[in-house]
Amino acid sequence: MTSTVKVALAQIDLAVGAVSANTRKIIDYAQRARDELQADLVVFPELSVCGYPPEDLLFHAGLRHRTEQAVAEIRDTVQGIAVLIGFPEYVDDRIYNSCGVFADGKQLCGYRKQLLPNYRVFDEVRYFTAGADAAVFRLNGVRIGLVICEDAWRPEPIAAARTAGAECVVSINGSPYDVDAQRRREARLRARVDESSVPVVYVNTVGGQDELVFDGGSMVIDAQGEIRFRAPAFEEGLHRVDLEASATGIDIATSVVADHLPLEQSVYQALVAGTRDYVDKHGFPGVVIGLSGGIDSALVLAVACDALGPERVRAVMMPFRYTSTMSQEDAAKQAATLGVQYDVIPIEPIYAATVQQLAPIFEGREEDVTEENIQARSRGLLLMAISNKTGRMLLTTGNKSEMAVGYATLYGDMAGGFAPIKDCPKTLVYRLARYRNTLGEVIPERVITREPSAELRAEQKDSDSLPDYDVLDPILSAFIEEDLSVDAIEQRGFDRDTVIRVLEMVRRNEYKRRQAPPGIRISSRAFGRDWRYPITSGYRFPG
Repeated sequence: MTSTVKVALAQIDLAVGAVSANTRKIIDYAQRARDELQADLVVFPELSVCGYPPEDLLFHAGLRHRTEQAVAEIRDTVQGIAVLIGFPEYVDDRIYNSCGVFADGKQLCGYRKQLLPNYRVFDEVRYFTAGADAAVFRLNGVRIGLVICEDAWRPEPIAAARTAGAECVVSINGSPYDVDAQRRREARLRARVDESSVPVVYVNTVGGQDELVFDGGSMVIDAQGEIRFRAPAFEEGLHRVDLEASATGIDIATSVVADHLPLEQSVYQALVAGTRDYVDKHGFPGVVIGLSGGIDSALVLAVACDALGPERVRAVMMPFRYTSTMSQEDAAKQAATLGVQYDVIPIEPIYAATVQQLAPIFEGREEDVTEENIQARSRGLLLMAISNKTGRMLLTTGNKSEMAVGYATLYGDMAGGFAPIKDCPKTLVYRLARYRNTLGEVIPERVITREPSAELRAEQKDSDSLPDYDVLDPILSAFIEEDLSVDAIEQRGFDRDTVIRVLEMVRRNEYKRRQAPPGIRISSRAFGRDWRYPITSGYRFPG
């Protein structure tokens, strides 16, 4: 005799702290799963009730009260279908990262996360107490085990569920995106299936939360290690998968597998999703961007328009005596192509007034980077004023290469509320611009092919201050993302003096990065929550 459990995978975007809105969404999706998909069980992501990651909100008594009310409301409201939700569970002075299965006003099963990640962007040991016990429940005659995210990264929790009688395992997740994340997830889950010989149903969230963006990638892997279902990345959706149990085990009655996205497409979609959610979840009516005619601001403008629509985007060109005619023409062309509101505000009067006021202090001193920074800060002043007056958030346009070596001006081009391409190296920025143009040319070709320049002095080029980006970016990646020493990076074929120079620039500019706005994490290590180098340090390179 064959038993079937029709499982709905709810790959959805939830907001941290928005417990009431998340609860309404969970109930709505559960009812849709019941009525439209005729599902027996609907599965939601990790900490779905409060959103992931809630960070220190977990310590607030109000969140505890709202969460407990929400869990009770979901339990009592959803009828005719079993619902699996994630929530923080408060027991005396302990907090557990928990999940529960509820049906028709009753709790069928509860589980507490056993393995608490405490690396990179994760610091769950700060908040949660680890669970210790396996959890298995029966639905339509099928025994289903539960795990939460990191629990599937090591063998023990799924092995314990298998020992407790699980015929398949459901894993709920809040697993953030990076360029290699989906490959790692699938490799780990295949390893667990190989060890346990039970299928795994994996449900992940989508959407942006501060620096993190979640790509979904929800999937089902059968007992032979085959991926039988994969949801489209970065898209909310409700997907049904049937688990058919017989004497020989569980079969997966589906074979709908969305393709993996090429790197440039996946990164671009991450930037769009992260920007959209950051702006919308904060309730901003739109954004303002300083459009220079260069590649970075051109890419940010394209991302913003794709994320929000051109009607919510305002671009401002702020020319100075060093701004080339090409830059002004290309900025105007891109703004017109995308259909955004476009303003031109020369900065000469602000710059001149500032320099005049400082003349007594500057007397007898040669012009240097100070005057360049005054230009950048004049632009920052204008953009922040527009942001304040209109309510639109200012997007900054700096990339990872610039943030790493400090090729940016505090309170100038670093001013703003969000930095979409903060984790994108310059070489990747070019690749993303070319990718975006394959969808319809919105970035003028000259912007992509011209030599990069900040245009803060006559005939200035980025290469005057930095190694070529084809050299700079792999050195930075080796240091930032792999923690390699000078010797190890040199062994990859790079000039030793260049390596030391680059790493010293990174070290010296930590104080700038601490004052930079948050930006979307797309690499295995981004500046922000998973980069915690000291500002004050006696460490010097080589080392």
